[in-house]
Formats: sequence, structure tokens, C-alpha cells
Amino acid sequence: MRIYRKIERVKTDMAVLMNIATLDQNLLLWIQEYVRQEWMTPFWTFVTSLGDAGWFWIVVSALLLLPESTRKVGIMALVSLGIGALITNVALKNLVARIRPYEVIEGLQLLIEPQSDFSFPSGHSCASFAAAMVYYRMLPKKYGVPAVVLAVFIACSRLYVGVHYPSDVVVGVCIGVLSAWISYKIVQRIERRDRSRPL
Repeated sequence: MRIYRKIERVKTDMAVLMNIATLDQNLLLWIQEYVRQEWMTPFWTFVTSLGDAGWFWIVVSALLLLPESTRKVGIMALVSLGIGALITNVALKNLVARIRPYEVIEGLQLLIEPQSDFSFPSGHSCASFAAAMVYYRMLPKKYGVPAVVLAVFIACSRLYVGVHYPSDVVVGVCIGVLSAWISYKIVQRIERRDRSRPL
């Protein structure tokens, strides 16, 4: 009886995964059919390039280290980016080894150069939200809100150019937010420890 239940559970899990995969493919083809426009493509390819290797967020975070007033934000953002990269690029991408959608979905056209790593989860989305959520929490909203908006744009651009499934992006965003939270907690703990030390 127990074996039967396990078999049924595996069947249910497989059905859910198949439904997600079908939805992923259909959404990408829908974006290609109804959202892509020739005049929009240069904008989205530029936006997606801002997330390449997280360079934009690394540069901004490094610049925040220079003034003493924003040094803590820069440190937190860099720690968050590091955590996100370890979870996403070092661990999950190689464990899951999901093939890129343009290699699988018939008729899906790639708008940028082929990517050299696996698809799941989206590193661009993870890095963007890992940094942007730190900025949003720690900086004035006139800086934090545009950072989050840019992070959303970069995440969406990965779908537009055809290099990620929607589920890759959603999980990448979630890991980025989690990385920002972990970074915040780490810095908080270090600060509390330093304050509790006798002079």
C-alpha cells in the first residue's frame, strides 16, 4: 500500500512538472508572437546586457563602498551578490542542468548570442534582485525604487530574448530576494557582536 502511494505521488509530481514545462514553453512562444517588436529589440538586448555576469550591480555596489555613508549598503549588496551567485551559478545550475529554451522549443528564435551555461535558475534575475533589494531596503526610495524597476526589466528581458524559461526567472528572483535577506541578517549579526564587545 505504501509503495502504491509513493508511485501515485511520483506520478502527480511528474504531471505537475510537465504542466509547468508546457506553460513555460507556451509563454515564451506567446511573448515571441505578441510582445516582440523590431523597434523594441535593441532596448531589451541592452537591458539584458546590464545583467551579464552581474557587472552593473557589482560596479554600483563597489562605488557605494567609497562614501562612508553608503559603505554598509555596498558591503551588504556585494555579500548578497556573492550568496546569490553561489546558490545559482555554482550549485543549482549544475545540479539541475536544464537546457536553454532556444535549444528545445521548436520555432523559438534567439535574439542574442547563445549562452554558455545551463538555464535554471536565471543568474541575471538573481543578481539583479540580490542587489536591488538591498538598495531598496537601505537607500532612500528615490534610489531604491528605480533599482527594483531595473531589476524587473532585466528579469523580463531574459524572456524577451529567449534565453530563459519563465520558471527560471521566477526562481532566480526568489533566490535574489532570499540572498538580500541573508546578507542583511549576516551584517546585523556582525554589528550586534561588535557592539557587545567590551571596549
